[in-house]
Amino acid sequence: MAKINVKDTAITVISVEDRDYISLTDMANAKESVSKAADIIKNWIRNRYTLEFLGTWEQINNPNFKVVEFDHFKKPTKLPFNK
Repeated sequence: MAKINVKDTAITVISVEDRDYISLTDMANAKESVSKAADIIKNWIRNRYTLEFLGTWEQINNPNFKVVEFDHFKKPTKLPFNK
């Protein structure tokens, strides 16, 4: 596990199979207090455009992604269904 420094904030970077992943929690903690970090992430993950991005990312990178099940998450956000 490594750390990068972004605007005087240490952000954790984890490498898995030659791919790097950054810590959203570390980034949220830098923006607000630790107690509010979970709320920031919850609000971000429920955002319509974030959900759309995650679905697209999964379709590209996850051969086992279940598009039909994902549609159930999209319904409350009023995202258009795959055509």
